[in-house]
This record gives sequence, structure tokens and C-alpha cells, in this order.
Amino acid sequence: MASNSESTSRAIALTLFNAGLRAADPVLAVRNTLQTDQSLIFSQSSSDVTLSAVTDSNCKRVVIIAVGKAACAMAEAAYDSITELRHIENGLIVTNYENQKTVKGFDVIGAGHPVPDSNGLHAAGVITERLKGLQADDLLIALISGGGSALLPLPHENLRLEDKISTTTQLLQCGAAIDDINCVRKHLSAIKGGHMTRLASPAAVHTLMISDVIGDDPGTIASGPTVPDNTTYEDALNSIHRYGIARRIPKAVVKHLQDGIRGIIAETPKPGDPCFERSRHIVICSNSVSVKAMQNAASQSGLRTEIYSTRLTGEAREQAQKLMHYAEQKIESIYQPLAIIAGGETTVTIRGNGKGGRNQEFCLAFAIAAEQSQTLKQWTLLSAGTDGRDGPTDAAGGIVDDQTVTRIRAQAGNPAEFLEVNDAYHALQAAGDLLITGPTGTNVADVLILLLFPE
Repeated sequence: MASNSESTSRAIALTLFNAGLRAADPVLAVRNTLQTDQSLIFSQSSSDVTLSAVTDSNCKRVVIIAVGKAACAMAEAAYDSITELRHIENGLIVTNYENQKTVKGFDVIGAGHPVPDSNGLHAAGVITERLKGLQADDLLIALISGGGSALLPLPHENLRLEDKISTTTQLLQCGAAIDDINCVRKHLSAIKGGHMTRLASPAAVHTLMISDVIGDDPGTIASGPTVPDNTTYEDALNSIHRYGIARRIPKAVVKHLQDGIRGIIAETPKPGDPCFERSRHIVICSNSVSVKAMQNAASQSGLRTEIYSTRLTGEAREQAQKLMHYAEQKIESIYQPLAIIAGGETTVTIRGNGKGGRNQEFCLAFAIAAEQSQTLKQWTLLSAGTDGRDGPTDAAGGIVDDQTVTRIRAQAGNPAEFLEVNDAYHALQAAGDLLITGPTGTNVADVLILLLFPE
């Protein structure tokens, strides 16, 4: 633990990251929530919050639909927990291609993420047909995790899939916050923003959610397909204008939002809508759980720890600068290694045609800024997506240190030029600093670990 060599510091950062991933294990989260004895009970023991203590003895059928990056793992856990108690109708899983696998008792459909595709459209159609057949004595268990919004593109009847793809692409490229992206998605959709529960009515609906959004707003997780929507068409159109993309998205989308504001198109289901009378939801795992687990692992390793933020948002390169300045202040007073830990989800405004993701851009921007520091000498930074994918790349993020910039210059050229065109992937690749984990089977947004070592 006393060594602050590059290899040791990277090993420490990876150990803490893996602790965060274990804490976000969908299987454990679902098993801890589904308590099965002679009845089916949904609970959250960690906070003594009961989703439903009503037995399912009057339910003729139990239907499970799982959507998101953690869908396969959540579905497996639910199936194992319930099948000894109840017969489950053939379930359905919709997940991204990277996490797609065969799951007993389920039809599995792989679909596009983060940009929707035709397979997602097909999957949404299959879900719609299954929900329409539910009766008052049926129980729908919805297992929702991050990524579900892009995976279920069911456009409103006056829009096309291409309209949603174009709009989603523009929102992603302009650096829009996930709340704004999902607000727009909900108001272009016939299944998100509470519509899934409306389609399932009059059946009972119980939703277990793994959160990939900061603040764990159920209406934002996968665009809230089973929960009331507190946003409006006006909010969605304001988001379009705030990011200056109204002229770059299809005219049909703008007209649709305007028609919604005028009342020509019905709003998404709101709190108090009768369809939610038999609907309950609970968040069973989130980014804050992973952050806490990383902090505990750091403390157990003998590190001093500090939570920098549990709501890290904003432009990645700007937030990297802020963290660097914060680290400069901290380094002057530490006498033993310090682990600065954060969770959240930054954004990137696309300025060039490079390759990368928000975590890779954060790492590269921090390394460039730290090189100019007079006080930061020995440090290691890991920033990664818990789903194992950062932007449209095969990397989860990056793991950089005080020698990263030197390695980039030696192998590929000026690091600042890579950053300017959003090409953090190739810069970190040249330095050997990409973090590649493969699909993790979960998704609770991003985590960050900065290790500071006193001289």
C-alpha cells in the first residue's frame, strides 16, 4: 500500500472500480428485492421501503418484461426467485446487442443503443401486443434499467423511426443532459413516459428499476415507461431550442411538439391518471450505491477517502479542469494517499470528427491540465461507464496518470490536438490508457476515482 508506482496505483484504481461494479450487480439487487415465501412480496430491505405487501394469490398470470442494459441479469434473477412460487408466462427481454444472450423462460431481442434502430422498433411492437392482452387479474413485473429509452423506439403515430433517430443523434452530439434527452424522447413516443402502464391497464404493474441517472428520478430512468411523467410537450420543445438544434431535427418532430403544446395531441400520462392506481415502482440500485462501495473499499485499503460529487454533470473537459484545480488544493495538505471519488454523467459537445466518449474526454482533458500544474506530481485517474461502454467505442473509459501526456507525445503527437477534435480514444490508445472491460451487464452511470500521492 505504501508504493505509489504507476502499476500499483493503477491496480488500486481498478480494485476500487470493480468494487463499484459489484455493488451494482443486478442479480443481487433483484434477489434482495423479490422476497418469495408463500406469496410474492416486493421490498427494499436496505431502506425498509415496501413496494407491495399484497399477495399475488388472485393473480392468474405473472408476466415479466425486462428492458435495458441490465435486462438479462435482472430477468434471470427474477425468474429464479419466482418460478418455484408461480408459473410465469413466457417473458420478454430487450437489451443492447453487447449484452444479448439466451435466458431461460424469455424471448430475447437485441436492439440498437445509443441510437435506436429497427430491431428496437420491432421489440416495442412486441411489447405493445403483449400488454394489450393483460387483464385485471394479471401481474406485470417490469424490470427497467439504463439504456431502455433508446432500446424501445416506438414513435407516435404521426412520426417515423427515422425522425426519432435523427433527433436522438442531434441531442447526443450537442451535449444535451440526459434529463432533456429523455424528456424529448417521452414526447415522441407511444410507449415511454408512462404509456407502458397505460397499455397494460387494468393489470397490476410492479416495476423494479436500476438507475443510471443522477438523482434517480424514475421518470428519467429509461424515459419512465411505467411511471407518471411530470414533463410536458412545452418542456420538450424548450429543450430543443435551448440546445439550438430546432433547425437540424426533422420538421415533423417540431410540429409534433407544437401540436402537443396546443392540445391537438394528448399529453403523456401524469400523476393521478387512473392507469397508475395499481402501479408501483422502486429503485433497487443506483450510482450512489456504487460510489459508497468504492469509498468503503478505499478505506479498507488504508486510503484516506473523499467524495468529490455524487452529481457530477456538465461538459467533460470543463469538469476535468475543475477537478484538477480541486486536486491542487488538496495535494498541499495530504500526508498519505488520498482517493477522491465521484459519480455522475458528464456530457461532450462534438466539435470534431474524432472518436471517444465522455469518460475518455474527461481523462484526456485532466491529463493535459495536470501537466501544467506546479503541485500535482504523482496521481492516477480512472473515469469509466459502469456499463462497460463509453460513447460509440469499445472502451469503458480511461485510466491515466502523470506520465500519460508524455506517452501520447512519444507515440502519437500533441495531446491537445486530439482533444480539440474529440479524439480522446486514439490519444489514450496510443498511451495504452484505454480501460476496456467489455459489457458489464449493469448500468448505473459513470464513476470516477482520482488517486493523489504526496511526495
